[in-house]
Amino acid sequence: MTRFDSLTRRFAGAALLGTLAVPLPSPAAQGDVRDRVLSNGMKIIVMEDHRAPTVASMVWYRAGSMDEKSGTTGVAHVLEHMMFKGTRDNPGDKFSKTIAQAGGRENAFTNKDYTAYFQQLHKSKLPIALGLEADRMQNLVLSDEEFAKEIRVVMEERRMRTDDQPRSLLYEQFNSAAYAVHPYQWPIIGWMNDLENMTVADAREWYRTWYTPNNALLVVVGDVEPEEVFRLAEEKFGPLAARDLPVRKPAVEPPQRGTKRLVVKAPGELPYLLMGWHVPVLRDVGKDWEPYALSVLVGILDGNDAARLDRTLVREQRVAVSAGASYDSVNRGPGMFFMDGVPAAGRTVADLESALRQQLQRVVDEGVSEVELDRIKAQVIAQQVYERDSMFYQAMQMGILENAGLPFDSDEVQSRRVREVTSEQIRDVARRYLVDERLTVAVLEPQSLVKQAGTVPAGHD
Repeated sequence: MTRFDSLTRRFAGAALLGTLAVPLPSPAAQGDVRDRVLSNGMKIIVMEDHRAPTVASMVWYRAGSMDEKSGTTGVAHVLEHMMFKGTRDNPGDKFSKTIAQAGGRENAFTNKDYTAYFQQLHKSKLPIALGLEADRMQNLVLSDEEFAKEIRVVMEERRMRTDDQPRSLLYEQFNSAAYAVHPYQWPIIGWMNDLENMTVADAREWYRTWYTPNNALLVVVGDVEPEEVFRLAEEKFGPLAARDLPVRKPAVEPPQRGTKRLVVKAPGELPYLLMGWHVPVLRDVGKDWEPYALSVLVGILDGNDAARLDRTLVREQRVAVSAGASYDSVNRGPGMFFMDGVPAAGRTVADLESALRQQLQRVVDEGVSEVELDRIKAQVIAQQVYERDSMFYQAMQMGILENAGLPFDSDEVQSRRVREVTSEQIRDVARRYLVDERLTVAVLEPQSLVKQAGTVPAGHD
């Protein structure tokens, strides 16, 4: 089964304004968002959306790669695979077949902060999806035989998505260098050595530790009545017993003391530059202002085809084939502001780094015009309007916010805070955070494909 895994980020040409969750007032067809907590600690969030007779249902576990231990990196993602291997009542692939027979689709994704499972189907089939999720929350069968098969699938997935992808390799190495102690330094899919030595006992321990209703969140968006969903949730998940969760010790990344640089050599054709600065993330939606300013700064640099990086570096100066910026404002862990790009023919990564730095300095020196600022804010708002067309996206946003410890219903506050961002605040965050002391620079140095092929040992796949 193809999985929708959040295993890698995409950088080139990225216009990630949307990493800041800034929902808007609901259209008339959408009702209020309501929530309830079952007696076993499981939280239920329901949003009415009556534009179509369908529903998006997601079960989130607050357990991702940042909760793993050294030596078993990747176990969160491996367990995600194993969750489709059946229970006593629904053996084998009955889960997926049942959803398919109901006319629905289902999948899962693993992130550094969480693991989530979802179904999209007709509203009348919601009880089926909830029943299946409740069953595998506590009755999963983790057999030695199935684990032995699936761990090989995951290792092959790592080869395809990371080992054979130069930029994925670079991003993996970037995180290893940028984070000295925080578990964000580990790849979500896990180090190959850890996967090779992982056992079914590791997966069982992960399952017993984190897959409990008091560590789970159900988000349902669609043509539903909240009280009926709460009744169904109580019926399906209410009988499940809660378990004590481990104490989550804080993992605080110590201050960086200077620029870190690394070079990654991998088969490829084009060099690639990735620059990342440690920056704050959203912790208080009403009081924080820096994450909103950083998000708007991304829009100034890379919000559309007329944004500064593409217009100046690609079309005018022709120093880059592509250039972008991105920032995740909502994380359980620390944040990172990225700039990246591919130098144009005849230009070097040093030329590109200098050009990117000049764009940041320009923001610090000159600020942002009111016209440009208003245009970017409008674009942020417009993007959220478009994304509101998707029940899946709405469920995603609420799940991400809740897992990060932020209010899932902070729509209007966040929207207002974006509109309040000033040019001076953008200059301030650029001046304060996008400095060498917080910077890690990674360069992809492409190696000849022919030469690399000749160095591969016999028998290597």
